[in-house]
Amino acid sequence: MSTHTDVSTVLSRAPAGMAAPLVRVEVHLGPGIPTFALVGLPETVVRESKERVRAAIESSGYDFPSARIIVNLSPADLPKEGGRFDLPIAIGILAAGKYIRAELLAKREFYGELSLSGELRETPKLLPALVAGAQHRSELILPAENALEARIVSSARVILAANLSEVVNALRGSPMPVHGGGTATAIPDGLMPDDHEMPDLADVRGQYLGKRALEIAAAGEHGLLFVGPPGAGKTLLAQRLPGLLPPLTEREALEVACLESMSGQRPRLTRCRPFRSPQHTSSLAALIGGGAMRPGELSLAHHGVLFLDEFPEFPRNALEALREPLESGVVVVSRLKRCVEFPAKFQLVAAMNPCPCGHVGDPRGRCRCTGEQVTRYRNRISGPLLDRIDIHVELAPLAVEHLTGVDTVAGCARSAEIAARVAAARARQMLRQGKANSRLSAPEVARHCGLQRDSRAILSAAIVKLGLSARAYDRVLKLARTCADLAGAADIRSTDMAEAVKLRVLDRAMER
Repeated sequence: MSTHTDVSTVLSRAPAGMAAPLVRVEVHLGPGIPTFALVGLPETVVRESKERVRAAIESSGYDFPSARIIVNLSPADLPKEGGRFDLPIAIGILAAGKYIRAELLAKREFYGELSLSGELRETPKLLPALVAGAQHRSELILPAENALEARIVSSARVILAANLSEVVNALRGSPMPVHGGGTATAIPDGLMPDDHEMPDLADVRGQYLGKRALEIAAAGEHGLLFVGPPGAGKTLLAQRLPGLLPPLTEREALEVACLESMSGQRPRLTRCRPFRSPQHTSSLAALIGGGAMRPGELSLAHHGVLFLDEFPEFPRNALEALREPLESGVVVVSRLKRCVEFPAKFQLVAAMNPCPCGHVGDPRGRCRCTGEQVTRYRNRISGPLLDRIDIHVELAPLAVEHLTGVDTVAGCARSAEIAARVAAARARQMLRQGKANSRLSAPEVARHCGLQRDSRAILSAAIVKLGLSARAYDRVLKLARTCADLAGAADIRSTDMAEAVKLRVLDRAMER
C-alpha cells in the first residue's frame, strides 16, 4: 500500500458470541466540505465514536484532517457494537493523514475505547477477539487496563498502551513504557491458582442415597433432580458437586473465561468448574442469554454446574427453554438482525419440594396442601423436561441421630476420595468412547452399553412396568453404564441396572 494514499485499512474484530469475526476499518480522506461519516451497520455506541475520536486525536497533539472523512466498517452486514472500535478508527484516520505509514498496520489488530483526552480505557468483551487474533498470529494492540485478558491468552503477541500517543509511538518503533508489569506475560502453567477451598461432601450429615447419586452424576455428567422437604440438604449436596468433578483443562478454562468476558465480567483462567445458581425469579433472557447478545446462566455454567433451586417456581417458558440445550449443549439466541450461538454443556442439578409447603406425606400431618394444589405444583415441570433429567432422588428428612450428632460424619467419604473414583470412571469412558456417558448418541449407546442377561431382564421389566419412553430407555442404559464404570465392570451387571432404574424413577418420589 502506498504511503501517500488517502485511504487506510485497520484490522479489528467484532463481538459475535464466542466467535470474533474480522472487521476491516477502512478510512477514506477526500476533498469536499469537512464531514465525518461512519457506515457499516454501527450501533449507537459506535456511531458516537466520531466525537470521541476527534477529541482524542486533537488532545494527543495531532491535527484532525480538514477533509471529507468516510469510515467503513466491513463487512457491512455485520452489526458493530461497543467502544472497541475507537482506537482502530483513530489509527485509520492518522494513517490516512500520513502520521503513520500504512504498511505498519499489516498483521496488527487494534482494540480500545478512547477518552476525550486520548487515554485508552478498559474495554469489555475482548477475550474472544484476542483468542482469535492469537490464532491468526496477529500482533494485538489494546489498553493497558486489559492486561488481564492479555495474560490469559498467553500465546498472543501484545502491545499494551495507556493512550493514543503511545500506540502511534509504538508503531513508529519507539520503546514502550511499562504499564502494570509491562507486556503480557504467560502464567506459569497457563492457569490461575484456585483461591478458595471447595466445600467437602463429608460435611453433609446423612443422605447417603443423595451422596451416591451425586457420585454417579459426577462420574457420567448426568443431570440430577433432588426432591425433598425443606432442610433435607438439597442445596448442600448440590454445592458439593463441583468438588467431585475433574479440574478444567486449559482449553475448557479458556472457553469459560471467554464466556465470562462476553457477559461483561472480569474473566479468570482457573481450574475450578463454574457453579451457577440463579434465583427462581430469573427471566428467560437471563437463563438462555439475549439482551445485548450476552450469554445467559446456561452458558456461564458451561463445563460446570447449573443449580436451579425451587425448580417449579421458575417461569414455565424459562424451564422449557432448558430442553434443547440439555440435549445439544448449545444455546442459540436469535434476534431480528442477529443470530448468536453460545456453548452450554452444563450439568443440571435441580431441587424441589414434594408439594408447595414441602411436607406432603409427613407422618405428623404438617402438610395442609390440597390434592389439587399438589398436582398443580408438580405439573409446573413438564414430562418432556423431566424425561431429560437422568437421576431423580427423593431425600427424606434428616434422622434425629444425624441432627443431634450421634451419627458423626467421621466415617463419611471425603470429596477427595469420591473425586478419585469419579476420575477413574471418567478415564474409562474417555478410553472407551472419548466422551462422558451422558453425551452418548443412540448408536453409541447400543455399541458401548453391553448388557448381561440378568440386567437385560431387569430393564425389560422396568419398561413394561414403568412405561419408559425411548429417551428414558437410553438414559437408563447410560446411567447403568456409569454405575458399571464406577465399579470397574466391563459390562452392565444386574446390580448396575437395578441401581440405575431405582435412581431414574421419579414417580416413586412424587407419589403418595
